[in-house]
Amino acid sequence: MNITVARIYVTEGQRVHEKIFERLHDEHKIKGVTMFRGIAGFGESGETHSSSLLDMSFDMPVIVEFFDEEARVRAALDSLSDLTTSCRVITFSAESI
Repeated sequence: MNITVARIYVTEGQRVHEKIFERLHDEHKIKGVTMFRGIAGFGESGETHSSSLLDMSFDMPVIVEFFDEEARVRAALDSLSDLTTSCRVITFSAESI
């Protein structure tokens, strides 16, 4: 089965990943959603976000990844546009086995 995968790159400090997760679950009933918390990362600004055992940062990179049929992913992304204006969003086709 062909699917579309979407990844939304945010940081915890933006405080939008929980809202994105809730909408994907409650409003769109997306087939699969996973949030990944990074241990280090940087974006276009070049500002590094990282954590160590001695200094836990609460502005870590977070990826919200989800998949479904292409039309459902596009509709979900359209409705999330108010939350993702300062985020990076990528999509790609995949095959679900």
